Amino acid sequence: MSAPDMSEPLRLLVIGAHPDDAEYKAGGLAALYRRLGHAVRFVSVTNGAAGHHLTPGPALVLRRKAEAEAAAATIGAECEVWDHPDGSLEPTLARREQMIRLIRSWRPGLVLTHRPNDYHPDHRATSQLVQDAAYLLTVPAVCPDVPRLRRDPVIAYLSDNFTRPYPFDPTVVIDVASVWSEKIGMLHAHASQFYEWLPYNMGHPETVPVADADRRAWLSARLEGLTEKDRDRLNGRSGIVANDVRLVEAFEGCEYGAPLDDEARARLFPFLRPARR
Repeated sequence: MSAPDMSEPLRLLVIGAHPDDAEYKAGGLAALYRRLGHAVRFVSVTNGAAGHHLTPGPALVLRRKAEAEAAAATIGAECEVWDHPDGSLEPTLARREQMIRLIRSWRPGLVLTHRPNDYHPDHRATSQLVQDAAYLLTVPAVCPDVPRLRRDPVIAYLSDNFTRPYPFDPTVVIDVASVWSEKIGMLHAHASQFYEWLPYNMGHPETVPVADADRRAWLSARLEGLTEKDRDRLNGRSGIVANDVRLVEAFEGCEYGAPLDDEARARLFPFLRPARR
């Protein structure tokens, strides 16, 4: 296989339902893209207004938007937070057209989003919006104010642990150890989530340290444990995960976009290690 053409920067678009979803599931990939000089944009389809136990509503929207912008800035990525209500997202025609315009105008080579059988209704609605937009990206009569794409981007799903109707089936698994500190830095910027709301929601708020450095170390240790479980679950799949790889992110190709075949893997993931047999 010939080497991929890197004369033009790659363009990665990560579309999450909430302001921290992109960084949580694809922050390592985003950091690798930026390290190589490629373009990254994080988009949150909802405003995050429901994601706190003490301060939901408009004040939280402002805080989460600022957190999202700060997280993206740590790696020099772009950030966009839409103003759809958190917890009540629906895949309407108007929102589908907004998604079409986003993807057409930004022209990504790779789009990442949630799987359609995710636990959160906002995640499922976001996934459906991306899927419903996929074919129409190339149709001139739809949203004619933004030029159509001549070909679909590759679309892939972010990882999850849900098994019905089928479990996550990775097409690409990458080693993110070299950019782990950048990923933790992005998540650290989402203080309302990783140090307040999620510990409260999961029943262990007393475990969160107070000092900034201690919080980073605590967050890194917790995420390393979860990521290593993912590594063990995916080991041997896609021919990429090896025993000496601790920290991974994984993505599953979506049939609705351009195929995530060998050529696309080499072009869109130029840092992949050769498979170990």
